[in-house]
Amino acid sequence: MSMSNYLEDKLLNLVLRNTAYTQPTTVYLALYTSDPGEADSGTEVSGGAYVRQAITFGVPSSNTVSNTNTITFPVATASWGTVTHVGIRDAVSAGNLLFSAALGTSQAVGVNNQMIFNAGQVTVNLD
Repeated sequence: MSMSNYLEDKLLNLVLRNTAYTQPTTVYLALYTSDPGEADSGTEVSGGAYVRQAITFGVPSSNTVSNTNTITFPVATASWGTVTHVGIRDAVSAGNLLFSAALGTSQAVGVNNQMIFNAGQVTVNLD
């Protein structure tokens, strides 16, 4: 996953300038129909019962963390379009993008479809 400009600035200020950063208590997986990029400029899914889902991560191993919970999005009540990217955000709505990545395979989500990510399927690596 790529780190957002927002988080890069926060970490640089925290580590190198001793500027406080209040980390989120909960982070959320978001779905996108276009690349949010580091500037958080992509198109997030909206409508049709879509809502970001809380995601939890295990202890880092070799600079990598993976989700420990199954992430189950609601059943779509309207087309969500073709989901191409995911993002990790610091709020259930609005807030800030922390990380983003392209899906290995884009997924068209129509009425009555549901996206599910199994434990271990979402990983963040810092190198």
